[in-house]
Amino acid sequence: MKSKKETVQVPPFEAVGVIAAQSIGEPGTQMTMRTFHYAGVAEHVPTGLPRLIEIVDAKKEPKKAIIDIYLKSAYSRSRTEAEKVAKEISSVFVSDVATVEDDLEKLLIHIAYDEKDAKPQGITFNMLKKAMEQFSENPKIDGTTITINPAKEKTKETKTKTKTKKDKEDKKSKFTAKQVRRLTSKIRGAIVRGVPGVFKAVVIKGDEYFIRAGGFNIIGALEHPAVDPKRIYTNNIQELERVYGIEAARNSIVRETKDVLDMQGLYVDIRHIMLISDAMTYCGKIKSIGRHGLSGEKVGVLGRAAFEETIKHLINACAFAEEEKLIGVTENIIVGQTVPVGTGKIKLVMKTKKK
Repeated sequence: MKSKKETVQVPPFEAVGVIAAQSIGEPGTQMTMRTFHYAGVAEHVPTGLPRLIEIVDAKKEPKKAIIDIYLKSAYSRSRTEAEKVAKEISSVFVSDVATVEDDLEKLLIHIAYDEKDAKPQGITFNMLKKAMEQFSENPKIDGTTITINPAKEKTKETKTKTKTKKDKEDKKSKFTAKQVRRLTSKIRGAIVRGVPGVFKAVVIKGDEYFIRAGGFNIIGALEHPAVDPKRIYTNNIQELERVYGIEAARNSIVRETKDVLDMQGLYVDIRHIMLISDAMTYCGKIKSIGRHGLSGEKVGVLGRAAFEETIKHLINACAFAEEEKLIGVTENIIVGQTVPVGTGKIKLVMKTKKK
């Protein structure tokens, strides 16, 4: 009697790639194109086919990135503590707490503190003033309005740089309305408090209280003393690879793919998903499955040509006198030979008796 371990082993020369492709491709045709509303975070996170395509194409960042921040036990037990941390982590922009207007005639920028919007978010006028210090050393303050004169800042810089050729420098330092408009939009997007790249943080109750937010800045979130560094997760696979390395990215591909399939109620054996994630990460960086990744790097000319950009591959092969060794499945089907998988890989040699 064979043990269970022996029965689930893959036989020699099995076409595991084809089986994995079939196992994921077939349920993939039944997937919906819908997007899914994540609890609390006001972003529609893609699931189903769009998310699966995002994963296998190794996109730089997902359409809607999400980060799950777990807290140390002292903070994760009470909701108020968790909400306090969420407030500190979630980035608040100048445009959320103030009205920023530019006066293009006088080349000035006015930032008016809005107490009604700022107070619920815990932003004081002093915090706004501190955020403005990166744009101006001594801005003019009138009540709750900060006025910045960019031209003054610019001439100050140029004077310290060179004292010779003064007239030339003054000509260069003339501040234009276009530059004022550009600086205004920069000020609007400046952060008053929180982690850059993490926004709309909400507290969710699972086994404990944790924070889910839009964005994906892992290193920025880890700087907060309440965050548990061992349990932080984002659906941005590239960010995980950058911070935690290729093994973490590989596990993330398995997890994300499985989540997508489970959400649709489709069952695919975990080993097929693991095979695909191994294929995407075995070389030490994440490769997509497609003409710019694994399929475009096949050894055989015919194998590459059968997928996409047929003429390009054939012309290049002719130009550089490439040799086709008929290693893969596709190439052998094209030339009408037995495919080198399964029993097609085994050659029988008959021993004849000597006369």
